[in-house]
Parts: sequence; C-alpha cells; structure tokens
Amino acid sequence: MSKSPTVEDVALAAGVSRQTVSNVLNSPHIVRPKTRERVEDAIRSLNYRPHAAARQLRTRRSSTIGIHLDPYAGGVSGVVLDRFVHALTEHAGERGMRVMLYAARDADDEIERMGELVDRGEVDAIVITGTFRGDPRTGWLAAHDVPFVSFGRPWGADDVADPAHLWVDVDGAAGTRAATTHALGIGDGPVAFLGWPSGSGTGDDRERGWREALSGVGEGPRWVAEESVDEARRVVGEAVAAGEVTRAVVCASDSLAIGAQLAFVAAGRDVPVIGFDNTPAAEALGISSIEQRPEDVASGALQLLMGSSGTIVAPRVAAAGTAHVLVEPRLVLR
Repeated sequence: MSKSPTVEDVALAAGVSRQTVSNVLNSPHIVRPKTRERVEDAIRSLNYRPHAAARQLRTRRSSTIGIHLDPYAGGVSGVVLDRFVHALTEHAGERGMRVMLYAARDADDEIERMGELVDRGEVDAIVITGTFRGDPRTGWLAAHDVPFVSFGRPWGADDVADPAHLWVDVDGAAGTRAATTHALGIGDGPVAFLGWPSGSGTGDDRERGWREALSGVGEGPRWVAEESVDEARRVVGEAVAAGEVTRAVVCASDSLAIGAQLAFVAAGRDVPVIGFDNTPAAEALGISSIEQRPEDVASGALQLLMGSSGTIVAPRVAAAGTAHVLVEPRLVLR
C-alpha cells in the first residue's frame, strides 16, 4: 500500500517551506499568487488530501458545507437536485471538504436549522437551493456573516450588475430559446409554451426564452398548468379538444412535457414536445428535453465558495460580474 503524500512532500515538490504550504491551505490570501499557484499545482499532482480532523483542530474550521435536503415529494423532476447534491458531495470531497445534509420543513425551519449548525461550528458555509423573491434565508445568512452560495439567482432587479449574494444557476431562458428555435423548424403553425402560473422566477425565466425566440415570428399559445403530469394532460387535452393547433410544444419541465405528450397520444395527434430537466422519465418516453447539467452547477458553486484554494474563501460582499456562474443548458433531441 503506497504512502499518502504529506505536507512535506508538497513543499518539496513546490520548492517552498512547509509553512507556505500551510498558508496556502488555511490562509491563501496572504500568499503571493505565483507561489500559491505553484503550491496548488503540487497539491493536485500529488493528490494531497489534508487530514480533516487535524485541520479542524488547527484552524477551528469544520471543512464542511451544509445543504438542505428537500423532502421527498415524488414526481419527475426531483432527480435534478439529487444529481446536484451528489455532484456537490463528490467535487467537495476532491477539494478536501465534506457535505452535511440537513432537513427542514420550510424557510423558517431551515433558518433555525442553519443557526444551530453555525452556532455549533459544524459547517463553514451553506449552499441553499430553490431561491425565490423575498427569500428570508439569504437575508439571514448575510446578516450573520455566513459564507454561502445559492443554486438559484437572488431574483433582484439586476442579479449580475448588482448581486445580492453569490449565486449559480442554469440559464433557463437560453434553454427554452434553443428549444423554441428548433421547434420553429418543424412543420407549420405556432409553437406553444406550457408553463407554470406567472410569478415563479424560474418559470418566468423559461417563458422569457420562448417569447424571445418567437420575437418577429408570431405569438403562440401560452398554456398554464401546475407542476403535475395529470394537470398538464388535462390542460393540453382541453386545448386539443377546443381545436387549438400547434406545430410543437415547449414545456417548463419534464413533468409538464409528459402530461402534454399523453394528451396528444390520447387525441391521436403527433405533436413534438420538448421538456426541461432531461430526466430519466423523459428519456424513457423518447421526449426531447433540456439538460440542466447539475454537475456543472455544483462545480460553479464550489468555485464561488472556494476559488482554487482548499478552504472557504467566499467574499462577504458580492461583486458585480464575479458573484455568479450561469450554466448554459443543452438541448437533447430524441
């Protein structure tokens, strides 16, 4: 069994002192950029992993990132967050960090749980998911000076030029724009959009991409359904029965896309449907969909929290242009 590399091995490979390696691991901001880069290259090439327990005693850090585990609610699209959490755990491990899952019933309950974890020193940073307008969790984290990043934008007036906090998200508008552009090349007639009721930041963003792709081409039907296969099937079924004709339907989720496809099949109509999330269910049914790439979202979240260091270096104030990672999704055609 080969011996694991030590701090001394890293120092020798980088041509620096042991203390410099320790500084790079624990206080990277005090090390000159060129020296820090040399040490980080040595750490990667040797596959060095700091001893978590020893580092916690020395630095009073837990080397742990907390993330809320959503309650199981069934349905189709929850697999995206499952993939994100799995990828976050895997990539964090590669950086010498751990991920702690915690449960909460709602935002207030989550704030209470985060407070307990922070007070006990069990986490160094938090990743929150499912942001929404007026989200009290982000305000609490900022007020208590807890490093954090959200999977989901702040939904402010300008999340890029004037960000409220660090965030990483999928460019939903880019995804539905690509899907709608593809659909416009199929047959004749308008391209419909099946989405959630207005007011959802994510849903409105995905609708925006559809509208942008139709700009100058002509409007299409905008159908509304809650996140439910049965509800989507009912809404599309009623539209078909009313004589509405579409060349294709772009949907805000795979759940809605599956419901739409079932409605068209029941009516004997062959209408292309494109979903959003690229879940195994959509793949099994042969439905085209937009792949969110949650693995890239997880990498982006860690980059914002840690940079290229081995510890949390997230700034306390988000800076314009550098406080976010926007992942462009990929259209998967079937």
